[in-house]
Amino acid sequence: MSIAFTFPGQGSQAVGMGKALADAYPEAKAVFDEVDEALGEKLSDIMWNGPEETLTLTANAQPALMSVSLAVMRVLEARGFSMADKISYVAGHSLGEYSALAAAGALSISDAARLLRIRGNAMQSAVPVGEGAMAALLGLDFPTAADVADAAAQGEVCTAANDNADGQVVISGHKAAVERAVDIAKTKGAKRAMLLPVSAPFHCALMAPAADAMEQALSEVTVNAPVVPVVANVLVSPISDPDAIRRSLVEQVTGMVRWRETVQWFAGNDVTTLYEIGSGKVLTGLVRRIDKSVQGVAVNGPDDIDAALANLTA
Repeated sequence: MSIAFTFPGQGSQAVGMGKALADAYPEAKAVFDEVDEALGEKLSDIMWNGPEETLTLTANAQPALMSVSLAVMRVLEARGFSMADKISYVAGHSLGEYSALAAAGALSISDAARLLRIRGNAMQSAVPVGEGAMAALLGLDFPTAADVADAAAQGEVCTAANDNADGQVVISGHKAAVERAVDIAKTKGAKRAMLLPVSAPFHCALMAPAADAMEQALSEVTVNAPVVPVVANVLVSPISDPDAIRRSLVEQVTGMVRWRETVQWFAGNDVTTLYEIGSGKVLTGLVRRIDKSVQGVAVNGPDDIDAALANLTA
């Protein structure tokens, strides 16, 4: 039996996230200060005071979510927790993979923040506003959802972007194609099929310019071997080699987030508990839907810290 740490992705942000951590723990406050310095602006002020629409901007949400996750990590570590001693693997949902890598020592917090700012800006600018879209297809299994996307493409891009859980698939691509997919999904028995309020079509071929930008950015930072392997989004297998990590982060921009398979991989490799480190409880909720043999535990504020430490340092 073993434990893995997971790190949330975009959509888990909320105004006020991390404030209680910063107020309670100097180690957490130091992480937010470090991210502010790395970005040359007070991202922490946006996180704690909003406005929500500014925090939700991809270029802000991505480094903000990473900073909350790493603040939790630093608090745990300051109280005797050692990832190398207690954790078998880390994984993150999309941008959360950067959080996972920083938590495992493969990236510095400052480099992770700058990379995620570049990633957010590059993803936002890869497709002109209004040309792309994403939609959630609820109640269809993955093969059916993928077939729906293929049928809707009609020469445009339309593909599965997030395989989040059984019955929860997100598709991405050209707006007209995604709209066709929504209509087709309803005829295939989807419980719900709806466009998502996102600013760009993430995790599809239209993100190729952003992948190029990340390849350049990643070539300019130091990537260390993580203290525990990261189960990469695009591979659903553990990697530790720095060059493999760089490649997986580039491929991830256009590739599908294979989260359902990731949780199943953990279940099949003797992982019994997945701690979700950072803002929200999205991943913990998905674990319950994917495999009930794995326990999900969210750790995102002071109230969670002592309970997590009691289990992790026992």
